[in-house]
Amino acid sequence: MPTIKINNADIYYEDSAPNDTKKPVMVFAHGLLWNTRMFDKQIEHFKNDYRCIAFDFRGQGQSQITKSGYDMESLTEDALALLDALNIKKCHLLGLSMGGFVAQRIAIKDPSRLLSLTLLETSADSEDPKLAPQYRKLMKAIRWLGMKRVSNKVMPIMFGQTFLSDKTRKREQKEWLTMLQSNRKGGVLKATEGVIERKGTYKQLDQIKTPTLIIVGDEDAATPYEKAERMHFAIDGSKLAVIKGAGHTATVEEPEQVNEAISRFLEQCA
Repeated sequence: MPTIKINNADIYYEDSAPNDTKKPVMVFAHGLLWNTRMFDKQIEHFKNDYRCIAFDFRGQGQSQITKSGYDMESLTEDALALLDALNIKKCHLLGLSMGGFVAQRIAIKDPSRLLSLTLLETSADSEDPKLAPQYRKLMKAIRWLGMKRVSNKVMPIMFGQTFLSDKTRKREQKEWLTMLQSNRKGGVLKATEGVIERKGTYKQLDQIKTPTLIIVGDEDAATPYEKAERMHFAIDGSKLAVIKGAGHTATVEEPEQVNEAISRFLEQCA
């Protein structure tokens, strides 16, 4: 799969139908510590009817680690530049967690680019001052011990207990643990700093007029239901879907529920 030079960074992306100009476009933006693989089940489900594009943010997945450019505003510029480079005039944009921070900013800054907005497991607030020290402690551990040594502590943040305690899904659990451990230290530290230092968008949410779906897992400990409800009340006309038995990575934990919620929403948009 290709990479493309965006704002002095080689950005990795996957495009399900690069030569198809007739299908509507869906663009997927992943969460912190992950990559395009977060959306494999969604792309498999939607690719017959949509041109599906997923990409890795700089410093994560297979994209280049750069010295700077990890704040949410810069990542937003990267995403918009990718759309320009691929000649995407309008798209259905889906952002999970950190990808949701970016997706909100695109909806506020350049709404003409969006057909719809789906915000998964995310928040419109800046980082909770009570949690920031914990994340900085985690960053310190990653810096000195490496990602592999701290990955078992990160998994319960990323996944709900239903998924983690399901003995029939041990192979999946191991696959995602291995993927988490494969993160490159330099990229992880820079990306995490960008998330911790982000500014909130809550006061600007009333500017979003794009049809919006908000999705949250009922076991999401990182961005719980209250965060989703707060965005839902602030974005006029938005829809809110709760995914049962899912934590912070509902696209992986309960893909069928997520796909059904997105499908219903897109039908309404049409």
